[in-house]
Formats: sequence, C-alpha cells, structure tokens
Amino acid sequence: MQLTAERLDRISASQTIAIATKARALKAAGRDIISLSAGEPDFDTPQFVKDAAIAAIQAGETKYTDVSGTLALRKAVAEKFRIDSGLDYKPEEIIVSTGGKQVIFNAMVATMNKGDEAIIPTPCWVSYPDIVALADGTPVFVECGQNHGFKLRAEDLEAAITPKTKWVFLNNPCNPTGAAYSAEELKPITDVLLRHPDVWVFTDDIYEKLAYDGFKPATIVEVEPKLRDRTVTMNGCSKAYAMTGWRIGFAGAPLAMTKAMDKLQSQSTSNTSSISQAAALAALTGPQEFIGEMVKVYQQRRDLVVDMLNKAPGLYCHKPEGAFYVFPSVHGCIGKTTAGGAKIKTDEDFVVALLEEKGVAAVHGSAFMYPGHFRISYATDTESLREACTRIQAFCSGMH
Repeated sequence: MQLTAERLDRISASQTIAIATKARALKAAGRDIISLSAGEPDFDTPQFVKDAAIAAIQAGETKYTDVSGTLALRKAVAEKFRIDSGLDYKPEEIIVSTGGKQVIFNAMVATMNKGDEAIIPTPCWVSYPDIVALADGTPVFVECGQNHGFKLRAEDLEAAITPKTKWVFLNNPCNPTGAAYSAEELKPITDVLLRHPDVWVFTDDIYEKLAYDGFKPATIVEVEPKLRDRTVTMNGCSKAYAMTGWRIGFAGAPLAMTKAMDKLQSQSTSNTSSISQAAALAALTGPQEFIGEMVKVYQQRRDLVVDMLNKAPGLYCHKPEGAFYVFPSVHGCIGKTTAGGAKIKTDEDFVVALLEEKGVAAVHGSAFMYPGHFRISYATDTESLREACTRIQAFCSGMH
C-alpha cells in the first residue's frame, strides 16, 4: 500500500530550501561556504518589535485570537493598505495568516476545482505552481523574457487566458528577478483583466517596500479599483521588517473571499501566533525610518553585485528595480568545462559546481521555472557578497 496521497506526487520539496540545507551541511563539515541561496534579510528584527512581543508575553496575551487575527492588527493592516497604496479595506476584509505562503494556500485551496487554471508569469517563486497543484489546479506558465525586464506583457497575458482560467498571479517586486511594475506598467495588464470578468488576481506584494532608485511599485487595485472585487492583495512583515521567523502574512480581499480563507484556516492552523501578531502590530504602527536605511544598504549591495557579475566571463546580469535578488544568465557558460572538471550542460550544473568548487551557494533558474539563469540573494553582508562575486568571477574565468 502506498503511504502518501496522490496529491503529494504533484509537488516537490522547495529547491531553495534544499540548496540552503546542502550549504549548511558543507559548512558544518568545515568548508568555507558563502550562502546566497536564502531569501531572508540579514538585518535583525527591530528592537521595538521585539520589545512589543516580550511585553505581550508578560501581559498574558498568549491565548487564541480570532482565526483571521486580532481586531487591532487587522485594523493596522487596513490602515497600512490605505496609507501605502490608497486601498480601502475594512478590518473584516483582512486576514492574518502564518506567513504569506499560507495566504496563497488558503486562497487557492478555497477556490480552485480540478481543471481550473492559474496563470503564473515566469521566472516565478518556487511555491506558486506547487500550491496551485495541491489545490487541484493547473499552473499555466507565461515566460517573461530578460529582454522585457522579466515583466509580463499584456499581449502574452491575453494569449494565455482561456475559459478555464481562474487566477492570475503577479509578484511585484518579483522573486527571483527583482523586477517591479510601476502603475504605468500595470495599466495594460489591468486593461486585459477588465475584459475577462471571471478571472481573479492574486498579487503578492511582499517585497513592496524594497525598491531602489526612487522606484515605486504599484499594486493592482491601486491602478484599477474596478478589479477590487476579484483581487487578493497579499503582503506581510517578513521582508520589510526582517521578521521571517515570526511568520506573519496578511491580505485584503472581498468579504466573501476573506470568509472562505478564514473557514479553511479555522480547520488548519486557526490563528497565527498571538505573540507574533503583537509584534506585527508594533511593526506596522511604530517607526518606519529603519526601512529606508535598510533599502539604502540593499541598493548599494545590488549595485556591487550587478557590477561584479557583469565582469564574470559568460554571465549577464540585469539590474533589478526591487526585492533583494539578481537573476543572471549563464548562457555564456553552457557547454564549457570548469577548472574542477565539471561539464556545464545546465543551470543546475552551474550552481552545483559553483558550490562544490568555490563554496558559493546559489539557486538554479530551473527551480523558478526559468532555465539558463541562477538566483543570488544579496541579503547578506557586503564583504561576503564581494568575496562571493570574486569567487564567481574566478569560477567563470577558469572555464574552458
């Protein structure tokens, strides 16, 4: 008898986590490893957020909350959406979940039936297609080429929509490319969506505050309010507030959708941690200046990494508008052999050999449904980044 359910065969373990695990194992074995594979800020959670969590523990705020989160936090999320994007969500239209990933899972499982399709622009975050598959849906990939800044074009979206299309995903700024959409760039996409009234939109704005050179990422409902009644606007505390381990994601959505997600969450995790909610309330309502300081450092790192990678033979690195990733092409290295004797036939060959020969952990582009590239996270200290890029230059220079 087979132990696991058929649905588990549709998915694979997160490949970003797999690479990070391998890097940790090599490090534990004494290797000098620089890991650029994890999408996690290297900054610490702000002290005032930690203090709020400690105060909540001491005040006995350790009981169950409403499934969708405390009223105070849902009000704060609604206010965040209003201030940052001009969106008008009532507290009852807000759900707080155990990370952004649970928001996505809730939305897909609550709405998708077998045969329903979800359009996912690629390169994409590794979890989107697997969550859609777990929800009995079918991922439909639309390539967003480097020559278009890794951004979805309206005509490509139009061509991908069928009578089976239930959802369109948008990640702005994007993991793994860092590509971000302005309001002007989103307008043609919203025009397409207006012509298809049965298609819902899931916009993942988790990297919204991490944008550079004065760029302002927009969000779907901000650009086209008529899409409000079929859009889930997701965000969270993980990236902007350096709170990955606190597991706080949240979303605004039409009331019927929020109720459906609440119903599912009530039978899975129920509420997210009450202490994490207290910390998130402090993060959203407290001082915000530290985000600007963090963004300034990230921008300097981005510029360093892009410059150094573009000096590595065989690589081309596009300069992204946001997030903390770059997604360079390795096409100039395919077919070559490394100094250590590894034949580079694929992007996965490239990252495996890079880790084994130079001790730099990155994630291959195939993990993000876009072969021929690899992802580097520059959410690590500047000197480690400089050393890693120096090793990558040497790695590429040693190929023949």
